Amino acid sequence: MIGIFLAVGGAFAQQVGFTQEDRERLIRLEATLKTFMEQVDKRFSDLRSDMNKRFEQVDKRFEQVDRRFEQVTNFLWMLVAIFTALTAANIGFAYWDRRTIIRKARDEAIERIEREGRLVDLIGALRELAKEDRKLAEILRGFRLM
Repeated sequence: MIGIFLAVGGAFAQQVGFTQEDRERLIRLEATLKTFMEQVDKRFSDLRSDMNKRFEQVDKRFEQVDRRFEQVTNFLWMLVAIFTALTAANIGFAYWDRRTIIRKARDEAIERIEREGRLVDLIGALRELAKEDRKLAEILRGFRLM
């Protein structure tokens, strides 16, 4: 019995306090934990920088799309301006052409009437008569027919 007591007593004889081995184990654990925390912080930092790069790429792409929309809008405004200018020029040319043709047609009609009409003969007869009649000559000069 004494042998059992001595054998069991040795098991209870362990120190309850903090040993050097426990301290070293805690130091290793703290070092491992510190390394792990640094790695986690580095991963988060890398992840954050990667996300920032991606957001910058997306922002650049949006800027490119905005510039492209602006270019397309400017091009459409140029097309509208060109079309408006061409339409205005076409209307102006048509108006000028009609006025010119109408004026020319009117002059040709008057010339034809004068040429073919009896009015020329009448004016010629009045001029012959005005050679003898001074009063008629003055009247024809007043109307610039003499």
